[in-house]
Amino acid sequence: MANRIIRLQDIVEEVQKHHPEADTDLIEKAYIFSAKAHEGQLRLSGEPYLSHPLEVAYHLAKMGLGPVTVSSGLLHDTVEDSAATLDELDEYFGEEVADVVNGVTKIGQLVFGDRQTQQAEYIRKMILSMSHDIRVLLVKLADRAHNMRTLGIMEPARQKRTSRETLDIYAPLAGRLGMFRLKAELEDLSFFYLEPEAYQQIREGLFRKKGALEKYNQDMCQFLRDQLAEHHIKGEVNGRVKNFYSIYRKLQAQQITLDELYDLLAFRIIVDAVHDCYETLGVIHAIFRPVPGRLKDYIGMPKGNMYQSIHTTVIGQGGERLEIQIRTREMHRVAEEGIAAHWSYKERRAYHEKDAKRFTWLKQMVDLQKELKNPQELLEGVRLELYPDEVYAFTPTGDVKELPRGATLVDFAYAIHSEVGDQCTGAKVNGRMVPLRTELANGDTVEIITSPHHTPSRDWLQFVKTTKARHKIRQWLKVAEREQSVALGKELLERELRKSGVSLQKLVKEGDDLKQIIQDLSFVGVDDLLAAIGHGKVSPGQVTGRLSRLHAPAVEEEVLPEAPAKRGKEEPAGLKIKDLDDLLMRLANCCQPIPGDPVMGYITRGKGVTIHRADCPYLASTETFRHIPAEWDGAGGPQKRYPVKIQVITVDKPGLLADITSALKIADVNVTKASVETTAENKGVAQFTIQVADQQHLEKVFGALKRLKEVISVRRMTG
Repeated sequence: MANRIIRLQDIVEEVQKHHPEADTDLIEKAYIFSAKAHEGQLRLSGEPYLSHPLEVAYHLAKMGLGPVTVSSGLLHDTVEDSAATLDELDEYFGEEVADVVNGVTKIGQLVFGDRQTQQAEYIRKMILSMSHDIRVLLVKLADRAHNMRTLGIMEPARQKRTSRETLDIYAPLAGRLGMFRLKAELEDLSFFYLEPEAYQQIREGLFRKKGALEKYNQDMCQFLRDQLAEHHIKGEVNGRVKNFYSIYRKLQAQQITLDELYDLLAFRIIVDAVHDCYETLGVIHAIFRPVPGRLKDYIGMPKGNMYQSIHTTVIGQGGERLEIQIRTREMHRVAEEGIAAHWSYKERRAYHEKDAKRFTWLKQMVDLQKELKNPQELLEGVRLELYPDEVYAFTPTGDVKELPRGATLVDFAYAIHSEVGDQCTGAKVNGRMVPLRTELANGDTVEIITSPHHTPSRDWLQFVKTTKARHKIRQWLKVAEREQSVALGKELLERELRKSGVSLQKLVKEGDDLKQIIQDLSFVGVDDLLAAIGHGKVSPGQVTGRLSRLHAPAVEEEVLPEAPAKRGKEEPAGLKIKDLDDLLMRLANCCQPIPGDPVMGYITRGKGVTIHRADCPYLASTETFRHIPAEWDGAGGPQKRYPVKIQVITVDKPGLLADITSALKIADVNVTKASVETTAENKGVAQFTIQVADQQHLEKVFGALKRLKEVISVRRMTG
């Protein structure tokens, strides 16, 4: 049909094949309207533009869809690419058709922003449209399928961009809707443009094997038919070469060549009834040795899109692997046609409750797009939902939870309920206590143990798989960090206010002064102000300063410069903290920062701010809401010296310590502490605490030490 021009009659006949009683007048009206709307328009190939909506409508008709959906296919580009309006479609074709076309049009409308934001907004629109009416997505899939078949006319950059989007979004969506034939076609077309050399190699390799593959296929199909007949099972047997992209993925995953891949063919047995499926499986396993772990019963436990089939992999007579699918005729229809086989589409608007199980993933995606405003998080979440590679686990009461492969017990807990996830303290799998990071296996029965006083751990983020779990954990941590910031900010502000004889409680109760300060600093409420103080974004001094100005006399006075605040004896000169110039600062002993080091402040309880090197291991283990940016401002002067611990490893020889201390003296440093020991390998390990002016001075010291020929290495120590 690829070289044949689709006619209206082809579409009508296809619809009547699936819906004999259908009134096709709506389709004929839509054809005439679309022809007039697109009159004079051409595609890049030079064909009349009408050829595209005709192809889309024919594809929808072959999927078994009815007059409303097929008519929407004929009209899907009229609002975007012609003078036609939605009001006209509503008037001529009814609200349902207008709504579907509107949904398709909205998805296609351009958005502004960077590429990632555009893609996230595009997906957001698609999720909302298809949750309102899945027919929007069916029309969009048919539209994309025809565009991919005619993509060759586009420039290479456009080909790759469209193919990447198709492979990442549209092909997985087709799979999620159970439309596996369309999924395979979209994958192969995308693969052709994205990896042309690999595509051609597989194509040529299969062509070389064509004769042998066809003979093997015929022989194996006949052998399986004979075995079914011998056991009095009625059924059809056929074999097919797998699609190019699935072959490519296997070659990549196993790091082998096409000649080393034996399971190029997949066989399918279609029988009359469910009990025949299991009887056939018994026959297959009696003839061939099954491969352990490769039996999947999607009849007893259907996939999320209600796909049903038995999959088994066995060792053939020549030692090769055979993949065999066993299903009933109805299951086969569902597997081929997907969503269209589930719904009657005698043009009802939304799916019924009984269909809800098939679209748990769609509900999850709708929830995701509501909660995840960050484009990167949304894209990550959607990809997880579209590439589930499911694992099925049970609650103790027998409820089934479908999760992506690699999901852990924490993911399972959040799949039950957000509160169960937050309060999860442990879990039993098949009656045995196991760690929360344990990955689920198919058929596991999981009992989650909770405690009302337990809260999520930041460590969980390192192993959870599902977007829901990750989002809920981050959400809880964000709230918890805010509460901690508010508490810390309250403590800091109360201490500062006490210096002026003011109580925070009184300030809050009286209200007006605090409201004015909150407004001046562009915050919404008291907690926002306290959180900003606790997070180091606002200084307590800024609040007390504004409070003083509110009650200052309304006459001009001579303003005298303030005397510099006395620093504690530990407090270093030459350091600056953004918006905080009234807190005690001291250098951390663990990492001993010096001028020139990137630094970060840590707000302690009652001891001001401790300055650490930005890469300090201790700092990495502390609460991030206490971190505050800091930097050196050069005010320390060359006379100021800072302690640094260094380690020098040398070849052991008499008098070496004297040589090292001499080199340190030449480098203009004072040694305040020294220790030396000899290792079993006759190496000397010397540790010194020296005083330097800054990072540049320390590098000069290292240079002086490395010039000694006996020195093997010099390093700065932490702790």
